[in-house]
Amino acid sequence: MSSKTFDFNGFLSVFTWRYGSEEMRRIFSEVHSRETWRKVWSALAEGQAAFGILSKDEVEDIRSKAKREYVDLDKAHELERKIKHDVMAELKVFAEQCRIGGGKLHLGATSMDITDNADIIRFREALEIILGRVLNCLRLLCDKIIKYKDLPCMGWTHLQPAEPTTLGYRFANYAQDLTIDVLIIENLLDNVLKGKGIKGAVGTSSSFTSLLGDHEKASSLEEEVMKRLGLPYYLVSTQTYPRKIDYLTLSTLASVAQSTHKFALDIRVLQSPVFGELSEPIGKMQVGSSAMPFKRNPVKSERICSLARYVSCLPSIAWSNASNTILERTLDDSANRRIIIPEAFLAVDECLMLYSEVLKGLNVYTEMVKRNLRRFGPFAGTEAILMKLSSRGMSRQEAHERLRRHSFKAWEKVMAGEENPLPEMLKRDPEITALVRSNEIDEALDPSKHVGDAPKRCELFVEKVAKPILDRYKGLIKSVERTGF
Repeated sequence: MSSKTFDFNGFLSVFTWRYGSEEMRRIFSEVHSRETWRKVWSALAEGQAAFGILSKDEVEDIRSKAKREYVDLDKAHELERKIKHDVMAELKVFAEQCRIGGGKLHLGATSMDITDNADIIRFREALEIILGRVLNCLRLLCDKIIKYKDLPCMGWTHLQPAEPTTLGYRFANYAQDLTIDVLIIENLLDNVLKGKGIKGAVGTSSSFTSLLGDHEKASSLEEEVMKRLGLPYYLVSTQTYPRKIDYLTLSTLASVAQSTHKFALDIRVLQSPVFGELSEPIGKMQVGSSAMPFKRNPVKSERICSLARYVSCLPSIAWSNASNTILERTLDDSANRRIIIPEAFLAVDECLMLYSEVLKGLNVYTEMVKRNLRRFGPFAGTEAILMKLSSRGMSRQEAHERLRRHSFKAWEKVMAGEENPLPEMLKRDPEITALVRSNEIDEALDPSKHVGDAPKRCELFVEKVAKPILDRYKGLIKSVERTGF
């Protein structure tokens, strides 16, 4: 391994130390990358041995040096500075370590036979972490859904009071986003994330056909190697796997990021004292502002939104890479892929861990929920009174206008800081009370009577949608804490 160390005297990516988990950083580390290359080289050697190209001793020699402890980054990087080819530099170091089988390493292969298959292995490892984090957030949301399924709260559309809903039902909408993400991730794993296979320089397996003397044997070799790697693979390719895979991978990560952003933005709005209904956990020693000691800023939710916004832009780069792959291969995707793919995974990793932290420590201020319901909830009952007035003889248009005038006057009182006077205003209107009794007005304007079937839908969602997903992945749920700030 490398003895090279980094400190804070030079530029470091924030994903090196501030954002993301150690396990995700390990997957996209230089050492793990080269360890995975060696895994592919070893599988190729083992497959070729089955066709008599390598001896048992040669394969065993290669297999024994394919381990992590044999990765020598200092030596490989020193060689790369001279020959300007990272894969070839690693190959030379690997081959020198394999005194018996090194001479037959990489026989018939091209660099992308090694690195592209290794990339898919790492993508699948990283996506398993992301899936585990999504499931953890879904599990935490389900607890909130059931706990608050019956708690009426004000619904908001256009950031204006609408009709009541329940807090549990609001949580169910965030959870539903995550269940959609699970389906997208499953599709990526089952149908998209496949290796290039072992097909040589332009994907025709010409070198392996020459080596084995038969295209059927070349095909069998590919199958043998990929079986050893545990990877499905594409039937056709150029020098690389379809770069569309990168676009779809980053699009999937962007979808997860969007789900986290929606949740976090709503928390930021509801943490505002104007709403005051929810807040993310605030540490006892947490500083909100260097100037204003009282500040309680939603920094976790803001960070989620910031990182999610960044991830949302990355698929466009992968789209350009895929679209600008001229004929069988260009190399102008290589540099940016080293950046956008690891950072997309690490950013979403951070977003999901923050999401779970916010959920676990979420503060629900029920009195503020009730206050907002008292202030704005009665307006939602005017439609029920409209229906009663119309059915009992008043013109629908006259009833609508009468209720509109009362509502506007009541709104002015609410905006002046008073309690909502709408129930009493309607009870003092003789034209209304001639058709609708006082207790009917109270019942119609009671916000808790206007949440529809939200509580039942909460129960059904958890039971019919979320629980089967969580049961299917019981062993995968990940709630590892962040290692950064």
